[in-house]
Amino acid sequence: MDFYYSPVGSGCRTVIMVAKALGVELNKKPISLSQQEHLKPEFLKINPQHTIPTLVDNGFVLWESRAIAIYLVEKYGKDDSLYPKDPKQQAVINQRLYFDLGTLYDTFAKYYYPIFRDGQPANADNFKKIETAFGFLNTFLEGQDYVAGDHLTVADIAILSSVSTFDIVDFDISKYPNVARWYDNAKKITPGWDENWDGLRQMVEKIAAVKDKTK
Repeated sequence: MDFYYSPVGSGCRTVIMVAKALGVELNKKPISLSQQEHLKPEFLKINPQHTIPTLVDNGFVLWESRAIAIYLVEKYGKDDSLYPKDPKQQAVINQRLYFDLGTLYDTFAKYYYPIFRDGQPANADNFKKIETAFGFLNTFLEGQDYVAGDHLTVADIAILSSVSTFDIVDFDISKYPNVARWYDNAKKITPGWDENWDGLRQMVEKIAAVKDKTK
């Protein structure tokens, strides 16, 4: 199956780790946003919303990383452990995925993107929103080894992608002991972690290159 992605993208890294956990082989097709490859006619025919990651599985097209992750588990999982069929377990996983999308990673985008992309000064109010989001996650993990249940799920993998993005830019995760404990374990047990971290290193290199151009 074809996988249009950027190695630096959080959602892209989520799908890569989920695929690795499932033993699914992705035919990776890098898309450069800086070169506007996502706006080329041939890509717009695949995904008119021109976002990555985008998956094409034998003619079936899907985008949005969390939707892709669930699709891969439901179609290719040898069991349902990453996304259980039980409605209550699914509901908790879905809540965590929506939290990751609408709260946790959203705070990263609103605080760090203006700094890295536009050279704007740090916004203290937006940083407080990051701290609030991590406070919520720390509460979710009170007495828990996983973010949604008693074993690794797609929610852990998606949130691992986000938390590691904060980590690579030196956000102090140690202030949130439950998150730090979970993060140390998730890095060890999640398939594809090394590729995730390599993508983050590439992200840091891109940020450095942008800073050099603006000097």
